Parts: sequence; C-alpha cells; structure tokens
Amino acid sequence: FHNVQNLLRNWFFVQTAAINPDARSLEFDDEVMGELIRFVSAHEVGHTLGFPHNFISSNAFPVDSLRSPTFTATRGTAPSIMDYARFNYIAQPGDGVTNLMPGVGSYDKWVTNWGYRYFPDADSEEEERAILQAMTREALQNPELRYGAQMGDPLDPRAQSEDLGDDAVLASQYGLANLKRIVPNLQDWATEDGEAYESLAELYGNVVAQWNRYLNHVARNVGGVYADTKFAGDEGVVYSPVEAERQREAVQFLIREGLSRPDWLLDRELLARVEPVGAANRVLGLQEGIVGRLFDMGRLSRMEEAAWMDSDAYSPLELMTDLRGGVWSELASGAEIDPSRRALQRAHVEALHELLTAEPSNVARDPQREAYRTLPAARSDVRALARGELIAVRETAESAVRRYRTDRVARLHLEDIVARVDDALDPDDDA
Repeated sequence: FHNVQNLLRNWFFVQTAAINPDARSLEFDDEVMGELIRFVSAHEVGHTLGFPHNFISSNAFPVDSLRSPTFTATRGTAPSIMDYARFNYIAQPGDGVTNLMPGVGSYDKWVTNWGYRYFPDADSEEEERAILQAMTREALQNPELRYGAQMGDPLDPRAQSEDLGDDAVLASQYGLANLKRIVPNLQDWATEDGEAYESLAELYGNVVAQWNRYLNHVARNVGGVYADTKFAGDEGVVYSPVEAERQREAVQFLIREGLSRPDWLLDRELLARVEPVGAANRVLGLQEGIVGRLFDMGRLSRMEEAAWMDSDAYSPLELMTDLRGGVWSELASGAEIDPSRRALQRAHVEALHELLTAEPSNVARDPQREAYRTLPAARSDVRALARGELIAVRETAESAVRRYRTDRVARLHLEDIVARVDDALDPDDDA
C-alpha cells in the first residue's frame, strides 16, 4: 500500500475511537503510530519467514474475553499476528481495555518452532516427519493453534479476514454500537480548522466500509461449512454445516442491522459537508449486496444439500421466507414505505428474477483442495423456490394496495411491483 500510515490511521480510528482517545484525531502521536507500524512490520516479517495468513486464528478468543482488560493486556486480539485481526472493535466504553491490537501470539511461536526446529535425534526424513506429525496432532486439540487457509470467499465463517472473536453476530453487534458512537463525533474528531473536508469524507467512507464488513462477517455463516483439519484415525469429521440456529440468528441480524434504514449513518450535517448527493445509492448498494450474497447460487446449493441430508438444517426455503418477511414487513400493517425501503423491495424482486434465469458456474474452487461441485441451477429446487417467492410477493403487494389508498407513491410502488413480478414470471406475455 502506498501509504501505510494513512491506512493504519483509518483502521485504528474507525475500530477504536469510540473507546480510545488516542485515535480521535487526524494525526496520531508518534508513540501511537510507532506501535501501529511495529504491528504491521511484525506481520510482514512473519511472511518473510514463510508463514501464510492464518485467518481462523481470531476465532479462538471468545467475544466477551475481548472486553476484558486483564485478558487483552496479555493476549491482545488474536493468538496470531498472521491473521488479519486488526484492532479491538468489540470492547465497549467503560470496559477499561487499553491493549487494542494483536501481537506475536501462541500460534506464531508454535509454528516457528514447528517450521525451524532442528531434531538432532531424527535419523531420517521419515522420523522427522513422524515427530512433526505428532506435534501437529497435539496442536489440533488447542483452538489457538488451528490454521485456516486464506480464501477469497471462505466457506468456513471462522476463517475470515478482518474479524474478531468466536461469534460474528455478537462481535458485529458490539462493533456497530461503537460505529454509532463515532458518527456523531466525526466532525469534531476528523476535521481541522481552516482545512477542507477531505479527511472527514475519507473517514466517513471508512465507517461505511466497516459497517459493510460486519455484515459480511455475519452473512458468511449462512450456508457456511466448518472445515477442520483431521487425519485418518482422528475423531470427528472434516466438514460440517454451520448450526441451523446460528444461521437463523445471522439472517435476523442482517434484516435488523443491514436491511433497515440506517438513520445512525445518515447525519445530514455531516453529509452536507462531504458530498452533494450519494447517500441513498450508497446504502442501497450495501443492502443489494446483502440480498445478493444470501441468494448466491453456491450458498443456496450448499444449503439445499444440507437440508437433503438433514431435515433440521436451515433450508433455502426458510431463508427465502425469512428474507421476504424482513424486506416486506411494512405491508402487514400499512406502515410507511420510505424511499429506501421501496428501492430495497424492487431489488429483492430483481434478485429473485435473476434466480429464475441465471445459470451460474457450478464449480467453486478452494485454493487448498481440488475443485468441488455444486448443483447446477437448472437441476436444483432454487428456481422453483424463487418462482414461489415471486408469487408470494405479488400476492402480498396486491392485498396491501388498499391499505395505501391515501399514499399515492406507495400505491403506485406496489402496483409496479405486481407488474414487475408478472414480467418476471411471464416475460413473453405482451398483454
């Protein structure tokens, strides 16, 4: 990156300023910036020693432990500096946490020993391999010594970048609470008298990106698959789906914190200083991203297979039903449908329409293993489910029109939804 100090400033600001006075400015003290640069340098030295990223490391620490000043004082935020475990966004005001970053941890020391120790008593490669294998088997009993390979779109939600703790929903809830504390203070903390508002705009953009990061952390639990390193003779399996209740909790979090109007983010005084227009499109883009991620064919295919194997699994039908309930919640009571919600509802119909027609690649690649196949869209139940969801949306919109007799915009919106669904279900009908 061309400016590591600026990158560190932005990360440290949006992740810790709610509890950390040292992060509440555009320029940090040399002592603070020095610690941040040492953190990055140690990570990069790990790469020169041959250590790849270990993205499962941060999952080893319980979320509530990261709110403990005594725990974090000696353990930091993760047991490996080779994770992308940044700074402690979980700790809340009043917790008293002051050590906010990872250090060289237990995994780093173990893997250095594994990779570089000389075994003078081993007379052959086979004997040395047996020693290393025994060390690995013992290490796998300790969550702090697990290794999770870096992937572009990880199937295992425990092995993500930029996350902290063993519960993405709880960690993200704490992280969002801190973002909601930062936004009202941005104009005080991210501006300097006599200067333009470029830095304010930059840090506001970083707040939005951090919100989206939390939503991504949670979303990967839906249709997620745990991958545990095992060897023949070990107890347990390598692959297992994320627990159904955890997936349900993740979807409800996304509906509550991702698909509702984020009034906490829409500070009019701030926005009027950094841009003439763009807030609505920014929010809609993030919300469309949530719907798109949940309706990803690879994710739905994994959920479909899990439900085929286990009737208690969280199924694509349940996901679609839950999401419809969240996106169209106003219609049951006739509550106001504001412009952002109308846009989201149109996006929901478009996403379902795409499931009717799209034929995404049926091959997903794991860089550490051979390719594995997902069920092609044309042969799965997903198209039938999407069609059923569109019909349900149309029926809901048709029955709700009378509740909006005095709200012309809402009524026209619902009539348009009915027309869009009809076009999606029967695109060749010119009537």
